[in-house]
Amino acid sequence: MVNSPHEASHRIFQDRPELVTPVFRVLGVPLAAKVTVDVLTGDVTEIRPLERRVDSVLRVEPSDGGAFLLAIEAQGRRDPDKAASWTYYLAYLRAKYGIPALLLVICQDRSTARWATGPFKTGVEGWTALSTHPLVIGPDNLPVITSPTEAARNLDLAAFSALTHAKDSDVTAILEALASALGTADSAALQYYTEMLEIGLGDTPARDMWRNLMRLDPNAPGTYFPGRGTLVEETYLKGRADGTTEGKVEGRAEGRIEGKTETKAQSILELLAGRGVPIPESIQERITSCTDLDTLNRWFSRAITATSADELFAETEAKTAE
Repeated sequence: MVNSPHEASHRIFQDRPELVTPVFRVLGVPLAAKVTVDVLTGDVTEIRPLERRVDSVLRVEPSDGGAFLLAIEAQGRRDPDKAASWTYYLAYLRAKYGIPALLLVICQDRSTARWATGPFKTGVEGWTALSTHPLVIGPDNLPVITSPTEAARNLDLAAFSALTHAKDSDVTAILEALASALGTADSAALQYYTEMLEIGLGDTPARDMWRNLMRLDPNAPGTYFPGRGTLVEETYLKGRADGTTEGKVEGRAEGRIEGKTETKAQSILELLAGRGVPIPESIQERITSCTDLDTLNRWFSRAITATSADELFAETEAKTAE
C-alpha cells in the first residue's frame, strides 16, 4: 500500500507498467516498440528466517523475444548495505526465473542518484567476483515535462516526472502541466493521478501546491488508496457525510444505463477494474447474468469501496448461509 514518496516512486510501475518503455528510452536502453509487462512478487525470501523484499519486480517481454526481469528500487539516500542487497536481488531473481535481470533505481536526490550508478563490486582486493551496475533515474536524466500537450500524450511519464522532480524548482510548472492535461482525462485517471501525486510528493511544498491545483467532484467514486487522508478521500467522505454521494453516483449511473441491466453490470465491472480490484471469471459471469436492476444497483454501490469482488455479495451470502 502506498504511504510515502518511496512507495509511490516504484508503485507507479506496478499500476502503470507501460511506463517501462518511455523510461528505458530516457535511459538509452534498447527495447522493442511492443512489449508485454507483467507484475511479479517482490518477495526474494529464502527458507532461512531472513526476509528480503524488492520494491517492485516486473517481467518484461519484448515482441521480438529476449524476456528479462526488471527489479525496481526507490532510494532516498546512500546506503552501504545496498551493495550486497542489490547484488543478491539480481542473482536470486536470475536463478528463480531463469532469465536475465536488470535493476532500476529511482532517486529524487541528485547526489543519491550519482552514488546509485555504482558499480558495486563484490570480492576481495585484487579480484572482483561480481559487479552490479544499476540503471538509475533521477532529476538529472528524467525529462522535465512542463507542456500540457506533452503531459497529455503520456500521463504516466508526466506523473513520474513530477514525483522525481518533487524537490526541484521546476516542479510548479510540471504540476500545472499535469493538472491541465488531467482536465481532459477520464474520471478514473483523474482520481488515480490525483491521489498518487499527493502521496508521492510527501512532506514537500509541492504536495500542498498539487492539492490546491486539483478541483474534485464530491460525487466521484471512492479512493484508490483508502486510509491515506488524500484530497480524493476527504472529498468523497465529506460527500457521504452530507448524504449526497451514494444517491448522486447511483442517479448518474442509472441515467447512463437508461434502465438497461446489461449496462449497469458493465458499469460495475468497469468500476472494479478502474479501482484495481481483481474480478474472477465466475464473479464476472454472476454480475453480467443478473437481470435484477435493484440487485445491480446495490452491487454498484458496494463496488465504490469494495477491496475484493466477493464483498459485493456479502449480504446475499449471509442470507444463504442462514
